[in-house]
Amino acid sequence: MSASTTDSAHGGAHSASHTALLLGAIGVVFGDIGTSPLYTIQECFHGTHGVRATPDNVLGVLSLVFWSLTMVVTVKYLLFVMRADNKGEGGILALLALVPEPLRAAKAGRVGALSLLVIAGAALLFGDGIITPAISVLSAIEGLGVATTALTPAIVPITCAILAGLFAIQRFGTGSVGRFFGPIMVLWFLVIAALGGYHVSKNPAVFAALSPVYGVRFFANNGWHGFTLLGSVVLAVTGGEALYADMGHFGRRPIRLAWLGLIFPALVLCYFGQGALLLARPEAAAQPFFSMVPRGAPTFALVAIAAPATVIASQALISGVFSLTHQAVQLGYFPRVEVRHTAREAEGQIYIPVINWMLAILCILLVLVFRQSTKLAAAFGLAVSGTMAITSIVFFVVARRTWGWSAVKATAILLLFLSFDLPFFVANLLKFFDGGYLPLVVGAVFFAAMVIWRRGRSLLGEHYADRVSELPPFIASLSGQGGDRPDAPSPSSVQRIDGVGVFMTSSSRGVPPVLDHLVRRMRSLHSTVVLVTIQTDHVPVVVGADRVTVESLGGGFYRVVVRVGFVETPDVPRELAIAVEKGLPIDPKTATYFLGRETFIASSKGRMGRVAESVFARLSRNARNATLYFNIPTEQVVEVGMQIDL
Repeated sequence: MSASTTDSAHGGAHSASHTALLLGAIGVVFGDIGTSPLYTIQECFHGTHGVRATPDNVLGVLSLVFWSLTMVVTVKYLLFVMRADNKGEGGILALLALVPEPLRAAKAGRVGALSLLVIAGAALLFGDGIITPAISVLSAIEGLGVATTALTPAIVPITCAILAGLFAIQRFGTGSVGRFFGPIMVLWFLVIAALGGYHVSKNPAVFAALSPVYGVRFFANNGWHGFTLLGSVVLAVTGGEALYADMGHFGRRPIRLAWLGLIFPALVLCYFGQGALLLARPEAAAQPFFSMVPRGAPTFALVAIAAPATVIASQALISGVFSLTHQAVQLGYFPRVEVRHTAREAEGQIYIPVINWMLAILCILLVLVFRQSTKLAAAFGLAVSGTMAITSIVFFVVARRTWGWSAVKATAILLLFLSFDLPFFVANLLKFFDGGYLPLVVGAVFFAAMVIWRRGRSLLGEHYADRVSELPPFIASLSGQGGDRPDAPSPSSVQRIDGVGVFMTSSSRGVPPVLDHLVRRMRSLHSTVVLVTIQTDHVPVVVGADRVTVESLGGGFYRVVVRVGFVETPDVPRELAIAVEKGLPIDPKTATYFLGRETFIASSKGRMGRVAESVFARLSRNARNATLYFNIPTEQVVEVGMQIDL
């Protein structure tokens, strides 16, 4: 199998014009990395681990920034990683889905090593999700303090108000305003390119930093201090992972064209322009970006452009966290949550209330606690660099085991990627006590939740598998032909009543536990029984005739298997309507749905352990109700409770 050469995206995105896709990619994909000039150079020369703005240091930092953008974004993500698309979908969980099943699988009750690595990367992105909006918006509003010190006390309140408004409007979706994102970001990139070009024109010698020699010389001159500065340099490539994660919305080609044609040149000009300014005015290191324009009205104008740009950058990250959560739910790594689709024409536009308000509270708390972007920058970068390193490792596995690359070729690419990822990660670990612990703490909470949920669901499946009966003898026993099964219900003791009973079951084999429990306890069953199984495939969207299959099992029993993609939300009544068209003899509007509701008893007797099972039980209680998740009419549902000790 070779790397995909298609440039498709789900949800019909590619039916749009090429120009619209290009504009949309500029507006959504590059918001995070595009607003990095607000704080990257400032952090390199004025941050906790900053260096003095001497000519050698300025050229050295610029060289490191340029080659980081070139190697991490252009070479790693655009040239290599974006080739690993799952039916057009990107992101670290989509990358895991490309790994052969034997490498993902593990024994029941356990999570495979590679899956653990990917879960860690996904959890780190959650940690990144609380920092990006906070630092982006705060760094833009800080320009008011450069324009006039009288507005300095208002910076934090204004930032909190913008963040509150940003999260408050998430429920309306981005579809209605999405078309405005592109033009705003185009204006942003043109402005920063023009400002950078102006200052570079006053000192063209700054382009000498394009040579990697200056980066090497920087390390030679600064030693260990130079290495620690990588924790600030990495801020220039934060958002690089978004290029891959958002590939499914726009496709590879528009993202590559936007990067090479506008974003990359604009960023280089802006960074080098700030460097040229520092060569002339080293004292501007405290706010190099806003110092590129005179104080007063020009600064206010630049803030007016930067503020919406940072809001857009935050929007892209928030949407990415929503998508990541949805994929995690579908792949069985996260409890069910409410997912609202905010646009009929765009399947990827979703809103998850619980995640949205959690991010909102944490983002505003960060601003209130840290109060300055330079302090927040110390907490930024660790999650990003960790995720980038994990992406490199999983890409190696896909290249080696899925695409069949030679060991030499795949290893060479891995070592090239890690030569940037690991130094960035180690340098950021040095900022742990300066705030770097924040994304790790948030990531650790999500990691624990995802692993415990995955393990608990696996043990629950094993619990049912050990107790499940074979379906053919069970059906035969209901019609008086099951004499070979001593524990089978007597046909005379089970009353078959008119109507349709729909049983949701996670397995397409055996007797569903809810069905078995109901027959034993109630001694009655509908004349028509439909067993519905929702299977999540490792593809974004399932289309075609085999999405819904119907099988007659005899004795009034039917099995319906519905295959969905990991970006889809199952709608059982809608899928049953399709099954009716394929010969299922029921009316979904008159059916009664039977769902199981487990109560978990945390004790030392279970295999999961008291603490882990307590956490799993709490997650299960707070998971979204299956009735709502599967979009089943509440008036047609009967829940059957069972107590289980895992």
